[in-house]
Amino acid sequence: MRASPIRRWKTLALGVSAVLVGLALPAATATPASATTTAYDATYYKNAVGKTGTTLKSSLHTIISSQTKLSYSALWAALKVTDQDPSNSSNVILLYSGISRSKTLNGGDSGDWNREHVWAISHGDLTTSTGPGTDLHHIRPEDVAVNGKRGNLDFDNGGSSFTNSGGSLADSDSFEPRDAVKGDVARMILYMAVRYEGDDGFADLEPDDKVANGSTPYIGKLSVLKQWNDEDPPDSFEENRNNVIYNTYQHNRNPFIDHPEWVEAIW
Repeated sequence: MRASPIRRWKTLALGVSAVLVGLALPAATATPASATTTAYDATYYKNAVGKTGTTLKSSLHTIISSQTKLSYSALWAALKVTDQDPSNSSNVILLYSGISRSKTLNGGDSGDWNREHVWAISHGDLTTSTGPGTDLHHIRPEDVAVNGKRGNLDFDNGGSSFTNSGGSLADSDSFEPRDAVKGDVARMILYMAVRYEGDDGFADLEPDDKVANGSTPYIGKLSVLKQWNDEDPPDSFEENRNNVIYNTYQHNRNPFIDHPEWVEAIW
């Protein structure tokens, strides 16, 4: 996947040498996201660059909380732009399915696509009033039936396939997106955790390391989301989406698309 022109990936020097005969090497894990620089570092992110931990999280919260808020109905038109199929301008790409579907097939009937809340509405009672429940950074087009299959499940590895899954899996308490969007899902969830800290009349949203969170304002599993962020770095579709939301709609950015290494720096 090609990064956007504003990103320069800096390769981390990682060397592992087994010097003892018979040394058992640990199981392979995802390589942490490499440090990045972007054109926004000297402007949009200037008060966050160089920070870590809670200080970084607090700085990013302040930065991205300045946004234009959309109504729930306005999301229909916005999604037709943010998630447009690069190969067919008449279609959108469905998040979990990977299917290209006509923009006109939006609604609630079988075969339609609707508005999937990646941070499930019931996790913190987001509602569809203007606020976190209408934040375009975590709302994506999805097949009506697949949206229902995901429901309010937390995210984790494992499960079984289903109709129009596109490689996604589900079981009784978790949902695993297809490989091509695992990082996208992780970065959307973690954006929500930084943007909504309970200081604006909405719930304080946070990731945790479990599933079956029910109606609490938590979504897991954090350890798996971090792994997905490393395994599936931002691609041109995700970066373009971030730019469109910033330039045209909400005028705020998902910092983990610009700086995926900030996930590890905070969590």
